[in-house]
Amino acid sequence: MTSNLSLYPVGIEEDIIIKIRDVNPHIICSLCFGYFIDATSIVECLHTFCKKCIVKHLQVSKLCPTCNVKAHETQPLLNLRADRTLQDIVYKLVPGLFENEELRREEFYKARGMLMKKQKEGEENLGPKVTTVFNNMNAHSYKFDEQICLCLEKHGSQHIELPFMTYKLRSLEKKFVRCPIRVLVSHLLAVIRKKLDVPNCINVQMLCCNLVLDEDMTMKQIYLMHWYDKPSPMLLFYRLEKSCG
Repeated sequence: MTSNLSLYPVGIEEDIIIKIRDVNPHIICSLCFGYFIDATSIVECLHTFCKKCIVKHLQVSKLCPTCNVKAHETQPLLNLRADRTLQDIVYKLVPGLFENEELRREEFYKARGMLMKKQKEGEENLGPKVTTVFNNMNAHSYKFDEQICLCLEKHGSQHIELPFMTYKLRSLEKKFVRCPIRVLVSHLLAVIRKKLDVPNCINVQMLCCNLVLDEDMTMKQIYLMHWYDKPSPMLLFYRLEKSCG
């Protein structure tokens, strides 16, 4: 790939051109020599690989393919952690990679009849299709997006002491939401802050499967990464965190 990346630092008028080949060593898996898909790191040494690649490797060897550090004495898979920040960077740097991976996964499941099975059993699948919406000429508008059903639940019972009040976390009156798949976590957090009158000095976090979600993640990314084989609605939790400022 020969595309370039143009950056515009503050105070610098000239563009800084970064060739994608200069970035490739940091975003390519050393096992399959392709761009990271489901980037996963070994806890002991922090070297990163595609999830499927490293899982397959550790089935025959307990050593890191890069540095030969032992991942774990008996169960190396326990020392693997998803690197979602790096995966988001890869998807943003490589045009079309996210969409191509979605299409590949859809074809994989269709070839094995796994998606058709749900339809035959009469189960309603309200999650988004894996295919991208960007083939639609009107895809720039959210109203043409596929929809996804969410359930927004509070994460435990929380309260935070403030100088003039005690703020207690409440449940949303309407916790079931249907929204476009391109809605960001930050959009949902803004709605929660407004509905629950959360003070500005308190941060709100969103979680899925006990993992804190980045605010720039879309509902489609979360669905594909955490909820693809689970029933609708997709369950998201919100919790409070006192601001460091």
